Amino acid sequence: MKIGLSRQVVIPKKIHDELGLIPGDYLEVKIREGTVVMTPQALIGKHFKADLEKRLAESFEDFRKGRTYGPFATTKEAIAALHAYSKKRKNAKSS
Repeated sequence: MKIGLSRQVVIPKKIHDELGLIPGDYLEVKIREGTVVMTPQALIGKHFKADLEKRLAESFEDFRKGRTYGPFATTKEAIAALHAYSKKRKNAKSS
């Protein structure tokens, strides 16, 4: 790798693809024992994290109370169940 004029570096395509990186992703850069270490980072805002934690707590409560669907053997079965549930809710709302 060669450092560019604006201190930019280019990650080789093979490594880029193996890590599943896309343009706009962030990397954490640290120095460890004289070596530069770059680690892909997922940025989650405080608002999003709080909302995620709340929704996870709700889903665990639903699971504990038996409000679950499935298990499904195939994705087609899962999708069919979702469509049936959606149709049932629409009919209940219009009544």
